[in-house]
Amino acid sequence: MLDPRFVFLGAAIGLVGSVRYAVATVRGRAEPNRVTWFLWAAAPLIGFFAQLDSDVGLPSVLTLSAGLGPLVVLLASFINRRSTARVSVFDLACGIVSGTAIVVWLAVGDAPLAVLFAVAADAVGAVPTVRKAWRDPDSENAIFYVLVGVNASITMLTLVHWRPETWAFAAYMLTISLTLTTIIGLRRARHRHR
Repeated sequence: MLDPRFVFLGAAIGLVGSVRYAVATVRGRAEPNRVTWFLWAAAPLIGFFAQLDSDVGLPSVLTLSAGLGPLVVLLASFINRRSTARVSVFDLACGIVSGTAIVVWLAVGDAPLAVLFAVAADAVGAVPTVRKAWRDPDSENAIFYVLVGVNASITMLTLVHWRPETWAFAAYMLTISLTLTTIIGLRRARHRHR
């Protein structure tokens, strides 16, 4: 197990990935889906406050960085409109489902359960980006997802208490980052061999 203060290193690594993605967005090399990135900012930021309410401690730093990073990318998407993918009916449907999960989560009032709803909301919000990465892997920045995975891994290695509200968000972040990194890598390789 790592010293719990290593979460700050993990958060810094994750934020470096977010800044790289934001710069790639401004330069037109990445095309963030605004629905996903809005939800990726909102759900973790709300989850961060639920974790504070649950006395999660330092692992909540991951959740805070998981919200702040996407907020930076979302704001960057408004600087270069050409680098932003259009919002489709599918994107909006995922956004509505994710938003509903956030509302249910806020209404529950139980902080540990709220963290699990935050994970669910974030996961549904990720679906448009998973779909976009599958269709157009070059519209994504794989390094961002690798760095998010490193952040989540460091956080998992610092955990002292294995309550769901402590590990759920980190485990989800590791899973979604591995999923997107794999999709982007495999789909890019397939497109190059055509």
